[in-house]
Amino acid sequence: MPYFVYYVTVNPATNTKTLEHIDTRDSYKEARALARETRAAMDRSNPNRECRMIFAKNDVEAEKLLSAPREERVIGED
Repeated sequence: MPYFVYYVTVNPATNTKTLEHIDTRDSYKEARALARETRAAMDRSNPNRECRMIFAKNDVEAEKLLSAPREERVIGED
């Protein structure tokens, strides 16, 4: 399965995500290097935009996984 690299932009007013496909790589090392290079070159003035890498069967599954809301991590719960 390939690795997909996306720009993920969150609209804080509506809490919706916009996905922009950057590239697809077969190798984890290549995808990680691309994600790191992209993050280093990103404009830091927009805190609502990030670069994400995801492992998925195809682009449809990757976008579904990236669009799904993530649960808040609970730290220190017994």
